[in-house]
Amino acid sequence: MQNRIAYSLLLTLVLVPTGAAAQNARAGRGGAATAEPPEAEVLTGAIRAIERMHMAEFSDSLLWEAAFDGLIESLDDPYAELFTPVESNAWEEQTTGNYSGIGLQITLLSERVTVTGVFRKFPADQAGIIIGDVIVGVNDTEVSGWSTELTADSIRGPAGSDVTVRVQRAGYDEPLSFDITRAEVHVPAVEWGMLENDIGYVIMDRVARGAAEEMEAALGDLDDARGLIIDLRRNPGGFLDESLMLADLFLAPGSKLASTVQRTPGRPAAQAEEEAFTDQWPTRVPDLPIIVLVDGYTASGAEILAGALQDYDRALVLGERTFGKGLVQTVMELPYGRRLRFTTGTWLTPLGRSLQRARDHQGALLPEDATTYPTIATPQGRDLVNGGGIFPDLRIAEDTLTLPEQELVRVTSEAQFPLNLRVTEFGFQIASARRESGDDAGVTDAEFEALMSSLVEEGLPTAQASDPTVREYLRWRARIAVAQRMDDVGAEANVIAERDLALTEAIRLLTTNTTQAELFEAVDGASTTARTGAR
Repeated sequence: MQNRIAYSLLLTLVLVPTGAAAQNARAGRGGAATAEPPEAEVLTGAIRAIERMHMAEFSDSLLWEAAFDGLIESLDDPYAELFTPVESNAWEEQTTGNYSGIGLQITLLSERVTVTGVFRKFPADQAGIIIGDVIVGVNDTEVSGWSTELTADSIRGPAGSDVTVRVQRAGYDEPLSFDITRAEVHVPAVEWGMLENDIGYVIMDRVARGAAEEMEAALGDLDDARGLIIDLRRNPGGFLDESLMLADLFLAPGSKLASTVQRTPGRPAAQAEEEAFTDQWPTRVPDLPIIVLVDGYTASGAEILAGALQDYDRALVLGERTFGKGLVQTVMELPYGRRLRFTTGTWLTPLGRSLQRARDHQGALLPEDATTYPTIATPQGRDLVNGGGIFPDLRIAEDTLTLPEQELVRVTSEAQFPLNLRVTEFGFQIASARRESGDDAGVTDAEFEALMSSLVEEGLPTAQASDPTVREYLRWRARIAVAQRMDDVGAEANVIAERDLALTEAIRLLTTNTTQAELFEAVDGASTTARTGAR
Protein backbone atom coordinates (compact mmCIF):
# COMPACT_ATOMS: atom_id res chain seq x y z
CA MET A 1 0.00 0.00 0.00
CA GLN A 2 3.00 2.30 0.28
CA ASN A 3 2.99 2.86 -3.47
CA ARG A 4 -0.72 3.63 -3.34
CA ILE A 5 -0.09 6.20 -0.61
CA ALA A 6 2.56 7.91 -2.73
CA TYR A 7 0.03 7.91 -5.57
CA SER A 8 -2.48 9.69 -3.33
CA LEU A 9 -0.13 12.62 -2.85
CA LEU A 10 -0.27 13.26 -6.58
CA LEU A 11 -4.05 13.40 -6.58
CA THR A 12 -4.83 15.57 -3.57
CA LEU A 13 -7.32 18.03 -5.01
CA VAL A 14 -9.77 18.61 -2.20
CA LEU A 15 -7.60 19.97 0.59
CA VAL A 16 -5.42 22.80 -0.70
CA PRO A 17 -3.24 24.70 1.80
CA THR A 18 -2.36 28.33 1.39
CA GLY A 19 0.81 30.09 2.46
CA ALA A 20 3.40 30.72 -0.24
CA ALA A 21 1.15 29.10 -2.84
CA ALA A 22 -1.64 31.50 -1.98
CA GLN A 23 0.71 34.46 -2.30
CA ASN A 24 1.76 33.24 -5.73
CA ALA A 25 -1.87 32.85 -6.74
CA ARG A 26 -2.47 36.48 -5.81
CA ALA A 27 0.51 37.60 -7.83
CA GLY A 28 0.18 38.93 -11.38
CA ARG A 29 1.96 37.50 -14.37
CA GLY A 30 4.99 39.61 -13.62
CA GLY A 31 5.22 38.03 -10.17
CA ALA A 32 4.41 41.14 -8.13
CA ALA A 33 1.54 40.91 -5.65
CA THR A 34 -1.53 42.88 -6.70
CA ALA A 35 -2.69 45.74 -4.50
CA GLU A 36 -5.85 45.42 -2.44
CA PRO A 37 -8.86 46.64 -4.49
CA PRO A 38 -10.57 49.85 -3.34
CA GLU A 39 -13.67 47.84 -2.42
CA ALA A 40 -11.71 46.22 0.43
CA GLU A 41 -10.97 49.63 1.93
CA VAL A 42 -14.60 50.66 1.47
CA LEU A 43 -15.82 47.53 3.28
CA THR A 44 -13.39 48.06 6.16
CA GLY A 45 -14.42 51.71 6.43
CA ALA A 46 -18.12 50.83 6.46
CA ILE A 47 -17.68 48.26 9.20
CA ARG A 48 -15.64 50.66 11.32
CA ALA A 49 -18.24 53.44 10.90
CA ILE A 50 -21.17 51.18 11.83
CA GLU A 51 -19.28 49.83 14.84
CA ARG A 52 -18.53 53.32 16.17
CA MET A 53 -21.66 55.27 15.33
CA HIS A 54 -24.75 53.14 14.64
CA MET A 55 -27.54 53.83 17.15
CA ALA A 56 -27.82 50.05 17.69
CA GLU A 57 -24.47 48.86 18.97
CA PHE A 58 -22.82 46.05 17.02
CA SER A 59 -19.56 44.31 17.82
CA ASP A 60 -16.75 44.38 15.32
CA SER A 61 -16.75 40.56 15.08
CA LEU A 62 -20.50 40.43 14.44
CA LEU A 63 -20.22 42.86 11.53
CA TRP A 64 -17.36 40.96 9.96
CA GLU A 65 -19.25 37.68 10.29
CA ALA A 66 -22.23 39.29 8.56
CA ALA A 67 -19.91 40.41 5.75
CA PHE A 68 -18.54 36.88 5.44
CA ASP A 69 -22.05 35.44 5.33
CA GLY A 70 -23.00 37.87 2.59
CA LEU A 71 -19.92 36.93 0.61
CA ILE A 72 -20.71 33.22 0.81
CA GLU A 73 -24.39 33.75 -0.05
CA SER A 74 -23.50 35.82 -3.10
CA LEU A 75 -21.62 32.86 -4.60
CA ASP A 76 -24.91 30.97 -5.13
CA ASP A 77 -22.93 27.85 -4.22
CA PRO A 78 -24.78 25.37 -1.96
CA TYR A 79 -21.47 23.86 -0.85
CA ALA A 80 -19.64 27.11 -0.03
CA GLU A 81 -18.91 27.71 3.64
CA LEU A 82 -16.49 29.65 5.82
CA PHE A 83 -15.56 27.55 8.83
CA THR A 84 -14.90 29.03 12.25
CA PRO A 85 -11.88 27.53 14.08
CA VAL A 86 -14.19 25.15 15.98
CA GLU A 87 -15.99 24.15 12.78
CA SER A 88 -12.66 23.79 11.02
CA ASN A 89 -11.41 21.34 13.65
CA ALA A 90 -14.68 19.40 13.49
CA TRP A 91 -14.42 19.21 9.69
CA GLU A 92 -10.85 17.98 9.93
CA GLU A 93 -11.83 15.21 12.33
CA GLN A 94 -14.92 14.21 10.37
CA THR A 95 -13.17 13.96 7.01
CA THR A 96 -9.92 12.40 8.15
CA GLY A 97 -10.95 10.45 11.25
CA ASN A 98 -7.93 11.96 12.99
CA TYR A 99 -7.79 13.70 16.35
CA SER A 100 -5.46 14.05 19.30
CA GLY A 101 -6.49 11.94 22.27
CA ILE A 102 -6.21 8.42 23.67
CA GLY A 103 -8.51 6.39 21.38
CA LEU A 104 -11.76 5.85 23.26
CA GLN A 105 -15.43 5.74 22.37
CA ILE A 106 -17.61 6.78 25.30
CA THR A 107 -21.38 6.71 25.72
CA LEU A 108 -23.72 7.79 28.51
CA LEU A 109 -25.17 4.50 29.78
CA SER A 110 -27.27 4.27 32.94
CA GLU A 111 -26.33 7.90 33.65
CA ARG A 112 -22.63 7.05 33.66
CA VAL A 113 -19.99 7.87 31.04
CA THR A 114 -19.00 4.38 29.97
CA VAL A 115 -16.24 3.17 27.65
CA THR A 116 -18.04 1.45 24.78
CA GLY A 117 -15.11 1.22 22.37
CA VAL A 118 -11.32 1.06 22.60
CA PHE A 119 -9.40 1.60 19.37
CA ARG A 120 -6.70 -1.00 19.03
CA LYS A 121 -3.03 -0.02 19.23
CA PHE A 122 -3.79 3.49 20.51
CA PRO A 123 -2.87 4.84 23.99
CA ALA A 124 -6.02 3.80 25.90
CA ASP A 125 -5.70 0.24 24.61
CA GLN A 126 -2.00 0.12 25.40
CA ALA A 127 -2.59 1.49 28.89
CA GLY A 128 -5.18 -1.18 29.70
CA ILE A 129 -8.53 0.61 29.63
CA ILE A 130 -11.25 -1.83 28.56
CA ILE A 131 -14.82 -1.73 27.35
CA GLY A 132 -17.17 -1.37 30.30
CA ASP A 133 -14.94 0.91 32.37
CA VAL A 134 -16.84 3.88 33.80
CA ILE A 135 -14.89 7.15 33.70
CA VAL A 136 -15.02 8.84 37.08
CA GLY A 137 -12.06 11.20 36.96
CA VAL A 138 -9.78 13.09 34.59
CA ASN A 139 -6.54 14.43 36.05
CA ASP A 140 -7.52 15.91 39.44
CA THR A 141 -11.16 16.45 38.56
CA GLU A 142 -14.10 14.26 39.53
CA VAL A 143 -16.22 13.86 36.38
CA SER A 144 -19.07 11.68 37.62
CA GLY A 145 -22.25 13.28 36.34
CA TRP A 146 -20.54 15.00 33.42
CA SER A 147 -21.85 14.74 29.85
CA THR A 148 -19.99 12.67 27.28
CA GLU A 149 -19.06 15.86 25.40
CA LEU A 150 -17.50 17.52 28.44
CA THR A 151 -15.70 14.32 29.44
CA ALA A 152 -14.35 13.82 25.92
CA ASP A 153 -13.12 17.41 25.76
CA SER A 154 -11.28 16.99 29.05
CA ILE A 155 -9.58 13.77 27.90
CA ARG A 156 -8.47 15.14 24.55
CA GLY A 157 -5.42 17.29 24.17
CA PRO A 158 -2.27 17.83 22.13
CA ALA A 159 -0.37 14.72 21.05
CA GLY A 160 2.52 14.08 23.41
CA SER A 161 0.82 15.64 26.44
CA ASP A 162 -0.21 13.53 29.44
CA VAL A 163 -3.60 12.86 30.98
CA THR A 164 -4.66 10.78 33.98
CA VAL A 165 -7.91 8.87 33.56
CA ARG A 166 -9.61 7.19 36.54
CA VAL A 167 -12.16 4.46 35.91
CA GLN A 168 -14.49 2.33 37.97
CA ARG A 169 -14.23 -1.29 36.84
CA ALA A 170 -16.50 -4.18 37.72
CA GLY A 171 -14.92 -6.37 40.41
CA TYR A 172 -12.78 -3.58 41.89
CA ASP A 173 -13.75 -1.65 45.00
CA GLU A 174 -11.61 1.39 44.23
CA PRO A 175 -11.17 3.29 40.93
CA LEU A 176 -8.19 2.39 38.76
CA SER A 177 -5.89 5.18 37.62
CA PHE A 178 -4.12 5.27 34.23
CA ASP A 179 -1.43 7.75 33.28
CA ILE A 180 -1.63 8.05 29.50
CA THR A 181 0.29 10.03 26.90
CA ARG A 182 -2.00 11.38 24.20
CA ALA A 183 -1.29 10.62 20.54
CA GLU A 184 -2.75 11.15 17.09
CA VAL A 185 -5.73 8.81 16.80
CA HIS A 186 -7.36 7.61 13.59
CA VAL A 187 -10.99 6.45 13.57
CA PRO A 188 -11.41 3.89 10.76
CA ALA A 189 -13.84 4.64 7.93
CA VAL A 190 -14.10 1.01 6.79
CA GLU A 191 -15.44 -1.99 8.69
CA TRP A 192 -15.89 -5.51 7.42
CA GLY A 193 -16.97 -9.01 8.26
CA MET A 194 -18.13 -12.29 6.74
CA LEU A 195 -21.83 -12.92 6.24
CA GLU A 196 -23.58 -16.24 5.99
CA ASN A 197 -22.77 -18.28 2.88
CA ASP A 198 -19.21 -16.87 2.86
CA ILE A 199 -20.17 -13.49 1.45
CA GLY A 200 -17.82 -10.65 2.34
CA TYR A 201 -19.40 -7.45 3.62
CA VAL A 202 -17.64 -4.08 3.72
CA ILE A 203 -19.31 -0.94 5.01
CA MET A 204 -17.66 2.44 4.45
CA ASP A 205 -19.28 5.39 6.20
CA ARG A 206 -17.14 8.14 4.61
CA VAL A 207 -14.27 8.54 2.16
CA ALA A 208 -11.74 9.63 4.76
CA ARG A 209 -7.98 9.64 4.74
CA GLY A 210 -6.78 6.04 4.83
CA ALA A 211 -10.04 4.60 3.48
CA ALA A 212 -8.30 2.96 0.50
CA GLU A 213 -5.69 1.36 2.75
CA GLU A 214 -8.44 0.11 5.06
CA MET A 215 -10.37 -1.26 2.07
CA GLU A 216 -7.28 -3.14 0.92
CA ALA A 217 -6.95 -4.65 4.40
CA ALA A 218 -10.60 -5.70 4.25
CA LEU A 219 -10.08 -7.40 0.89
CA GLY A 220 -7.14 -9.28 2.37
CA ASP A 221 -9.17 -10.51 5.34
CA LEU A 222 -12.07 -11.50 3.06
CA ASP A 223 -9.84 -13.35 0.62
CA ASP A 224 -11.93 -16.54 0.87
CA ALA A 225 -15.25 -14.83 0.16
CA ARG A 226 -17.38 -16.10 -2.73
CA GLY A 227 -18.74 -12.61 -3.35
CA LEU A 228 -18.46 -9.08 -1.95
CA ILE A 229 -21.00 -6.48 -0.87
CA ILE A 230 -19.71 -2.90 -0.58
CA ASP A 231 -22.21 -0.82 1.40
CA LEU A 232 -21.96 2.88 0.49
CA ARG A 233 -25.38 3.86 1.80
CA ARG A 234 -25.39 7.12 3.77
CA ASN A 235 -21.77 7.71 2.74
CA PRO A 236 -21.42 11.49 2.14
CA GLY A 237 -18.10 11.12 0.31
CA GLY A 238 -14.87 12.87 1.14
CA PHE A 239 -11.51 13.20 -0.56
CA LEU A 240 -11.35 12.89 -4.33
CA ASP A 241 -7.90 11.29 -4.45
CA GLU A 242 -8.94 8.71 -1.85
CA SER A 243 -11.96 7.82 -3.99
CA LEU A 244 -9.69 7.28 -6.98
CA MET A 245 -7.42 4.98 -4.99
CA LEU A 246 -10.47 3.00 -3.90
CA ALA A 247 -11.51 2.52 -7.53
CA ASP A 248 -7.91 1.61 -8.34
CA LEU A 249 -8.24 -1.46 -6.11
CA PHE A 250 -10.96 -2.94 -8.30
CA LEU A 251 -10.14 -1.89 -11.87
CA ALA A 252 -7.47 -3.02 -14.32
CA PRO A 253 -4.27 -1.00 -14.90
CA GLY A 254 -4.73 1.63 -17.57
CA SER A 255 -8.42 2.07 -16.84
CA LYS A 256 -9.67 5.63 -16.61
CA LEU A 257 -10.83 6.16 -13.03
CA ALA A 258 -12.50 9.56 -13.40
CA SER A 259 -11.77 13.02 -14.73
CA THR A 260 -12.19 16.54 -13.42
CA VAL A 261 -12.81 19.88 -15.11
CA GLN A 262 -11.34 22.61 -12.94
CA ARG A 263 -10.33 26.21 -13.31
CA THR A 264 -6.61 26.88 -13.11
CA PRO A 265 -6.00 29.44 -10.32
CA GLY A 266 -5.70 32.93 -11.76
CA ARG A 267 -7.03 32.02 -15.21
CA PRO A 268 -10.51 32.75 -16.62
CA ALA A 269 -13.18 30.20 -15.79
CA ALA A 270 -13.77 29.72 -19.49
CA GLN A 271 -10.30 28.20 -19.72
CA ALA A 272 -11.06 25.35 -17.32
CA GLU A 273 -9.16 22.21 -18.25
CA GLU A 274 -10.07 18.54 -18.02
CA GLU A 275 -7.68 16.18 -16.25
CA ALA A 276 -8.07 12.42 -16.37
CA PHE A 277 -6.83 9.96 -13.75
CA THR A 278 -5.71 6.48 -14.70
CA ASP A 279 -5.50 3.20 -12.78
CA GLN A 280 -1.86 2.35 -12.12
CA TRP A 281 -1.96 -0.77 -9.97
CA PRO A 282 -3.13 -4.36 -10.50
CA THR A 283 -6.70 -5.09 -9.49
CA ARG A 284 -6.92 -6.61 -6.02
CA VAL A 285 -9.87 -8.96 -6.68
CA PRO A 286 -10.13 -9.47 -10.45
CA ASP A 287 -12.72 -12.27 -10.48
CA LEU A 288 -14.76 -11.65 -7.34
CA PRO A 289 -18.44 -10.82 -8.06
CA ILE A 290 -19.32 -7.49 -6.42
CA ILE A 291 -22.54 -5.71 -5.47
CA VAL A 292 -22.49 -2.06 -4.38
CA LEU A 293 -25.33 -0.75 -2.20
CA VAL A 294 -26.31 2.92 -2.60
CA ASP A 295 -29.12 5.22 -1.51
CA GLY A 296 -30.18 8.85 -1.67
CA TYR A 297 -27.44 9.85 0.77
CA THR A 298 -24.59 8.25 -1.19
CA ALA A 299 -22.71 11.29 -2.46
CA SER A 300 -19.54 12.78 -3.86
CA GLY A 301 -16.52 10.51 -3.38
CA ALA A 302 -18.75 7.50 -2.74
CA GLU A 303 -20.45 8.16 -6.08
CA ILE A 304 -17.04 8.31 -7.77
CA LEU A 305 -16.31 4.77 -6.58
CA ALA A 306 -19.76 3.40 -7.41
CA GLY A 307 -19.80 5.18 -10.77
CA ALA A 308 -16.41 3.84 -11.83
CA LEU A 309 -17.34 0.24 -10.96
CA GLN A 310 -20.69 0.59 -12.72
CA ASP A 311 -19.12 2.12 -15.86
CA TYR A 312 -16.74 -0.83 -16.25
CA ASP A 313 -19.38 -3.50 -15.48
CA ARG A 314 -17.26 -4.35 -12.44
CA ALA A 315 -20.11 -4.24 -9.91
CA LEU A 316 -23.87 -4.48 -9.83
CA VAL A 317 -25.24 -1.31 -8.22
CA LEU A 318 -28.30 -1.97 -6.10
CA GLY A 319 -30.56 0.28 -4.00
CA GLU A 320 -31.85 3.78 -4.65
CA ARG A 321 -30.78 6.70 -6.82
CA THR A 322 -27.82 8.51 -5.29
CA PHE A 323 -27.55 12.11 -4.09
CA GLY A 324 -26.04 13.43 -7.32
CA LYS A 325 -23.05 15.54 -6.31
CA GLY A 326 -20.77 15.88 -9.31
CA LEU A 327 -18.86 18.91 -8.09
CA VAL A 328 -15.36 19.29 -6.69
CA GLN A 329 -14.86 21.45 -3.62
CA THR A 330 -11.57 23.00 -2.59
CA VAL A 331 -10.99 23.59 1.10
CA MET A 332 -8.38 26.26 1.72
CA GLU A 333 -6.72 27.15 4.99
CA LEU A 334 -7.10 30.79 5.99
CA PRO A 335 -5.47 32.79 8.79
CA TYR A 336 -6.49 32.31 12.43
CA GLY A 337 -7.68 28.74 12.08
CA ARG A 338 -10.41 29.44 9.54
CA ARG A 339 -11.12 27.42 6.39
CA LEU A 340 -12.95 28.32 3.20
CA ARG A 341 -14.78 25.68 1.16
CA PHE A 342 -16.15 26.44 -2.29
CA THR A 343 -16.77 24.75 -5.64
CA THR A 344 -13.86 24.76 -8.07
CA GLY A 345 -14.85 22.21 -10.70
CA THR A 346 -16.83 19.18 -11.76
CA TRP A 347 -15.95 15.50 -12.00
CA LEU A 348 -16.99 12.88 -14.52
CA THR A 349 -17.18 9.09 -14.39
CA PRO A 350 -14.89 7.05 -16.68
CA LEU A 351 -17.59 7.06 -19.40
CA GLY A 352 -17.90 10.84 -19.07
CA ARG A 353 -21.11 10.88 -17.05
CA SER A 354 -21.79 13.98 -14.97
CA LEU A 355 -23.83 12.91 -11.97
CA GLN A 356 -24.70 16.40 -10.75
CA ARG A 357 -28.34 17.02 -9.85
CA ALA A 358 -29.63 20.58 -10.19
CA ARG A 359 -30.05 22.34 -6.84
CA ASP A 360 -30.64 25.89 -5.67
CA HIS A 361 -28.14 27.84 -3.57
CA GLN A 362 -29.55 26.27 -0.40
CA GLY A 363 -29.08 22.75 -1.74
CA ALA A 364 -32.76 21.98 -2.41
CA LEU A 365 -33.44 19.91 -5.53
CA LEU A 366 -34.88 21.74 -8.52
CA PRO A 367 -37.71 20.23 -10.60
CA GLU A 368 -36.54 17.74 -13.21
CA ASP A 369 -37.75 15.13 -15.66
CA ALA A 370 -35.47 12.14 -15.15
CA THR A 371 -36.81 10.52 -18.31
CA THR A 372 -35.04 13.17 -20.39
CA TYR A 373 -31.56 12.13 -19.30
CA PRO A 374 -29.59 10.48 -22.11
CA THR A 375 -28.07 7.03 -21.73
CA ILE A 376 -24.61 5.67 -22.43
CA ALA A 377 -23.52 2.09 -23.03
CA THR A 378 -20.99 0.22 -20.91
CA PRO A 379 -18.34 -2.07 -22.46
CA GLN A 380 -20.77 -4.98 -22.05
CA GLY A 381 -23.62 -3.07 -23.68
CA ARG A 382 -25.59 -2.16 -20.56
CA ASP A 383 -27.33 1.23 -20.77
CA LEU A 384 -26.63 3.66 -17.92
CA VAL A 385 -28.39 6.96 -17.26
CA ASN A 386 -26.05 9.83 -18.03
CA GLY A 387 -26.78 12.47 -15.40
CA GLY A 388 -28.68 13.17 -12.19
CA GLY A 389 -26.84 10.82 -9.85
CA ILE A 390 -26.20 7.11 -10.13
CA PHE A 391 -29.31 5.16 -11.09
CA PRO A 392 -28.95 1.64 -9.64
CA ASP A 393 -28.98 -1.39 -11.89
CA LEU A 394 -31.68 -2.75 -9.62
CA ARG A 395 -33.81 -0.31 -7.67
CA ILE A 396 -34.92 -1.46 -4.24
CA ALA A 397 -36.75 0.98 -1.98
CA GLU A 398 -35.88 1.08 1.70
CA ASP A 399 -38.19 -0.73 4.07
CA THR A 400 -40.53 1.35 6.23
CA LEU A 401 -41.85 0.86 9.73
CA THR A 402 -45.20 -0.82 10.17
CA LEU A 403 -48.05 1.20 11.67
CA PRO A 404 -47.58 -0.29 15.18
CA GLU A 405 -43.84 0.47 14.96
CA GLN A 406 -44.55 4.02 13.85
CA GLU A 407 -46.91 4.40 16.79
CA LEU A 408 -44.15 3.16 19.12
CA VAL A 409 -41.79 5.82 17.81
CA ARG A 410 -44.44 8.53 18.16
CA VAL A 411 -45.46 7.57 21.71
CA THR A 412 -41.91 7.24 23.04
CA SER A 413 -40.86 10.48 21.35
CA GLU A 414 -43.74 12.49 22.76
CA ALA A 415 -43.16 11.01 26.22
CA GLN A 416 -39.39 11.58 25.90
CA PHE A 417 -38.95 7.93 26.77
CA PRO A 418 -35.27 6.97 26.23
CA LEU A 419 -35.99 3.85 24.16
CA ASN A 420 -32.88 4.00 21.99
CA LEU A 421 -30.64 4.53 25.01
CA ARG A 422 -32.18 1.62 26.89
CA VAL A 423 -31.72 -0.72 23.93
CA THR A 424 -28.10 0.43 23.64
CA GLU A 425 -27.54 -0.21 27.34
CA PHE A 426 -29.08 -3.65 27.00
CA GLY A 427 -26.80 -4.49 24.08
CA PHE A 428 -23.76 -3.38 26.03
CA GLN A 429 -24.66 -5.46 29.10
CA ILE A 430 -25.40 -8.63 27.13
CA ALA A 431 -22.31 -8.21 24.95
CA SER A 432 -20.14 -7.88 28.06
CA ALA A 433 -21.47 -11.19 29.36
CA ARG A 434 -20.99 -12.81 25.95
CA ARG A 435 -17.35 -11.76 25.79
CA GLU A 436 -16.68 -13.27 29.22
CA SER A 437 -18.42 -16.56 28.36
CA GLY A 438 -17.17 -16.77 24.79
CA ASP A 439 -20.70 -17.19 23.42
CA ASP A 440 -21.79 -15.79 20.07
CA ALA A 441 -23.93 -12.69 19.70
CA GLY A 442 -27.60 -13.30 20.30
CA VAL A 443 -30.49 -12.65 22.67
CA THR A 444 -32.21 -15.40 24.65
CA ASP A 445 -35.91 -15.38 25.47
CA ALA A 446 -35.16 -14.72 29.14
CA GLU A 447 -32.88 -11.78 28.32
CA PHE A 448 -35.46 -10.22 26.01
CA GLU A 449 -38.27 -10.63 28.55
CA ALA A 450 -36.08 -8.97 31.17
CA LEU A 451 -35.55 -6.04 28.78
CA MET A 452 -39.28 -5.69 28.12
CA SER A 453 -40.09 -5.83 31.84
CA SER A 454 -37.59 -3.07 32.58
CA LEU A 455 -39.00 -0.93 29.76
CA VAL A 456 -42.55 -1.32 31.12
CA GLU A 457 -41.41 -0.54 34.67
CA GLU A 458 -39.79 2.63 33.39
CA GLY A 459 -42.96 3.76 31.62
CA LEU A 460 -43.27 2.11 28.20
CA PRO A 461 -47.06 1.85 27.64
CA THR A 462 -48.41 -1.69 27.99
CA ALA A 463 -50.29 -1.31 24.69
CA GLN A 464 -47.00 -1.03 22.84
CA ALA A 465 -45.09 -3.53 24.97
CA SER A 466 -47.69 -6.27 24.39
CA ASP A 467 -48.11 -5.73 20.64
CA PRO A 468 -46.56 -8.74 18.80
CA THR A 469 -45.29 -6.56 15.94
CA VAL A 470 -43.62 -4.13 18.34
CA ARG A 471 -42.08 -6.95 20.34
CA GLU A 472 -40.65 -8.50 17.18
CA TYR A 473 -39.26 -5.11 16.17
CA LEU A 474 -37.68 -4.47 19.59
CA ARG A 475 -36.13 -7.91 19.69
CA TRP A 476 -34.60 -7.26 16.28
CA ARG A 477 -33.21 -3.96 17.57
CA ALA A 478 -31.86 -5.67 20.68
CA ARG A 479 -30.04 -8.32 18.65
CA ILE A 480 -28.42 -5.62 16.52
CA ALA A 481 -27.32 -3.77 19.66
CA VAL A 482 -25.62 -6.88 21.06
CA ALA A 483 -23.78 -7.60 17.80
CA GLN A 484 -22.66 -3.96 17.57
CA ARG A 485 -21.13 -4.02 21.02
CA MET A 486 -19.33 -7.26 20.25
CA ASP A 487 -17.73 -5.60 17.19
CA ASP A 488 -19.06 -8.41 15.02
CA VAL A 489 -19.83 -6.69 11.70
CA GLY A 490 -20.89 -9.93 10.03
CA ALA A 491 -23.28 -10.96 12.80
CA GLU A 492 -24.75 -7.45 12.93
CA ALA A 493 -25.31 -7.38 9.16
CA ASN A 494 -26.94 -10.82 9.23
CA VAL A 495 -29.50 -9.50 11.73
CA ILE A 496 -30.00 -6.21 9.86
CA ALA A 497 -30.62 -8.15 6.65
CA GLU A 498 -33.83 -9.56 8.14
CA ARG A 499 -35.48 -6.18 7.49
CA ASP A 500 -33.03 -4.58 5.04
CA LEU A 501 -34.47 -5.38 1.61
CA ALA A 502 -31.44 -4.18 -0.35
CA LEU A 503 -28.97 -6.15 1.74
CA THR A 504 -31.23 -9.21 1.64
CA GLU A 505 -31.42 -9.09 -2.15
CA ALA A 506 -27.65 -8.60 -2.45
CA ILE A 507 -27.06 -11.69 -0.32
CA ARG A 508 -29.59 -13.68 -2.37
CA LEU A 509 -27.99 -12.67 -5.67
CA LEU A 510 -24.46 -13.51 -4.53
CA THR A 511 -25.62 -16.81 -3.07
CA THR A 512 -27.26 -17.95 -6.32
CA ASN A 513 -24.75 -16.52 -8.81
CA THR A 514 -21.00 -17.10 -9.05
CA THR A 515 -19.79 -14.53 -11.60
CA GLN A 516 -20.29 -10.84 -12.30
CA ALA A 517 -21.90 -11.67 -15.65
CA GLU A 518 -24.43 -13.94 -13.94
CA LEU A 519 -25.31 -11.13 -11.52
CA PHE A 520 -26.19 -8.80 -14.40
CA GLU A 521 -28.24 -11.53 -16.07
CA ALA A 522 -30.08 -12.23 -12.83
CA VAL A 523 -31.20 -8.63 -12.34
CA ASP A 524 -34.07 -9.00 -14.80
CA GLY A 525 -35.35 -11.90 -12.73
CA ALA A 526 -35.32 -10.04 -9.42
CA SER A 527 -38.47 -10.55 -7.37
CA THR A 528 -41.34 -8.08 -7.33
CA THR A 529 -40.96 -7.92 -3.56
CA ALA A 530 -37.38 -6.71 -3.88
CA ARG A 531 -38.28 -4.12 -6.50
CA THR A 532 -41.23 -2.61 -4.67
CA GLY A 533 -40.02 -2.90 -1.11
CA ALA A 534 -43.24 -4.63 -0.05
CA ARG A 535 -43.24 -6.77 3.08
